Amino acid sequence: MAYKIKTTENDRSVIEFIESVESLKKKEDAYRLLDIFSETTGYPAKMWGASIIGFGSYHYKYATGHEGDAPLAGFSPRKAKISLYLATADEEREQLLAKFGKHTTGKACVYINKLADVDEQVLKELIEYTVNVQEKQNKNQEL
Repeated sequence: MAYKIKTTENDRSVIEFIESVESLKKKEDAYRLLDIFSETTGYPAKMWGASIIGFGSYHYKYATGHEGDAPLAGFSPRKAKISLYLATADEEREQLLAKFGKHTTGKACVYINKLADVDEQVLKELIEYTVNVQEKQNKNQEL
């Protein structure tokens, strides 16, 4: 059976999704993140799957042959924490995260409780870095 990718770009409304967020504070943070990501990436916000707001896209292909598309950067205001989808861990990302503020990390995700816990200027730097890394990797894959 072929693997079906669940997180694909779709035409669902980003605003309707943000409006469905139960916590008023998370909803306010989601609107602020929408502005920050839109301004910083220069890409329009699109829904990816049911709960990720993504900006731009790139195509990936693994050695296994599995391939697909993903947002260059994005976020999701989840119940527990806000997930930020940024470049995977490397030295430059770690240096930026060191001055980011209160967060935890996964492989490609950075988790925050609320926007007030982090430095918005560093967030913009992380987003710019992510877009640059992803776009460069995408160009290299096309060669």
